[in-house]
Amino acid sequence: MSVHERAQSISPGEPAKALWISTIAFTLCFAVWTIFAIIGIRIKQELGLSEAQFGLLVGTPVLTGSVVRIVLGIWTGRYGGRLVYTVTMLAAAAATFLLSYATTYAQMLIAGLGVGLAGGAFAVGVAYVSPFFPPEKQGTALGIFGAGNVGAAVTKFAAPFVLIAWGWQAVAEIWALVLAAMAIVFWFTTTDDPAFRVRRDRKLPSKSLLQEFAPLRNAQVWRFSLYYFFAFGGFVALSLWLPRYLIGVYGFNLEVAGMVAAAYSIPGSIFRAFGGMVSDRKGARSVMYVMLAVSAVTTLILSLPAAPASGSAFGITPPVFIAVIFVLGFVMSLGKAAVYKHIPAYYPENIGAVGGIVGMMGGLGGFILPIAFGLLKDLTGLWSSCFLLLFAIVAISLIWMHLSIRQLERRGLSAPVVTAT
Repeated sequence: MSVHERAQSISPGEPAKALWISTIAFTLCFAVWTIFAIIGIRIKQELGLSEAQFGLLVGTPVLTGSVVRIVLGIWTGRYGGRLVYTVTMLAAAAATFLLSYATTYAQMLIAGLGVGLAGGAFAVGVAYVSPFFPPEKQGTALGIFGAGNVGAAVTKFAAPFVLIAWGWQAVAEIWALVLAAMAIVFWFTTTDDPAFRVRRDRKLPSKSLLQEFAPLRNAQVWRFSLYYFFAFGGFVALSLWLPRYLIGVYGFNLEVAGMVAAAYSIPGSIFRAFGGMVSDRKGARSVMYVMLAVSAVTTLILSLPAAPASGSAFGITPPVFIAVIFVLGFVMSLGKAAVYKHIPAYYPENIGAVGGIVGMMGGLGGFILPIAFGLLKDLTGLWSSCFLLLFAIVAISLIWMHLSIRQLERRGLSAPVVTAT
C-alpha cells in the first residue's frame, strides 16, 4: 500500500483511536496470557508439582500464543485485524473460563493451550496498527501498542488478592469475562485497518503462502528473532518465574512476591513506548546495542548466588536483586520496541508474516525459558542458574549483531530507517 493510498483511506482521529483501543485490548490479553504466574503457584501447591512441571504449566499458554502468532499474522492480512482480533479475544476468553473447571494437571495443560490464544493477539495488533501510521511514526506507535505488556503487572497486582479472597478459579472466571467484554467493545469501536481496506476495495488477490514466507529465507529475519527471543521471551519468562524465584530464594510470601514481580513488569512494559520513540529518533540499531550491552552486565550480576544461600558478602541481597532486575526489565522494554521498528522498515509488504515469525520466536522464548529455568534449578540446585542462561543468549545475540552490521558496512549496505539520523 502506497503512502498516498494510506493517506486517502484514513479519516482524522482514526489512527489514535485504533492505537489506543488496540493497546487496551492487548493489555487485557496479556493479563490473561500470564495468569498462571499467580494461580499456577496455588495449583502447584494443590497438585504437588515439581519445579519442571510448574515451568511447563506456566509455559503452556506461552507456547500456544507463540506458535499461533504466525497464523494470526497472515490471517490479519487476509481478513483484516478487526475481525481476527475480536475472534482471538473471544476464543481466549472461553478457554480461560473453562480453565476454572479443570481439576487435574492434564486438564490444566489442555486449558492452558486455549488460554495461550490471548498471546497471539500481539501479531494481530502489530499488523493491524502499523498501516495507520507512516514509517517515521511506526516505531512510536508500535512501542505504545507493545506497552500492553503491562497486562502482566495487572495480573500480578490484582490476582493474588482475588485468589486469596475467592480462590484461583475466580481469577480465571473474572479475567475471562473482562476479556470477552473487551472483545465486544473492540468490535463496535474500531474500523478495518487501511491496508485491508485497500486490498478489499481494489479486490486484490491474497498472497500465496510462498510469497508470505519468502522473507524467511533471509538470515536477518532469524537474527531479529533471536533478539526478540531474549528481549520479549526473557521478559515473559521472568514475569512468570519471578514470583516463584522470590518465594524460593528470599522467602517472600505470595502477595509480596506478586507485587515485586508486578513492579518489574511495569517498567518492562510502559517504557516500550519510550523505546519506540527513541528508535524513531536515534535509530533502532543504537537502541539494540545499548539493550544487549546492559543486559549482559545485569544478567551476569544476577548470576551470582543469593546472599541467604551463599552466606557471602558478595551474595545478592533482596534490594540489590530488585534494583538490578528493574534495570534489566527497562532495557528489555527498549529492545522489544527496537526489534519491531526493524520489521516495517525492512519488510513493509510482509509485516504480518515476518512480524508473526519474530513474535513466535519471542513467545517461544517465554515458553522454553521457564521450563529451562525449572530444569536448571532441579539439576544444579542453583536458583541463579536461570540468569547464566540469559547471559549466554545475550552474548550470542550481541556478537551476531555486531558481526552482521560490520558485514553490511563493508558491503556498503544499510537501512536508514533503523540507523541513527
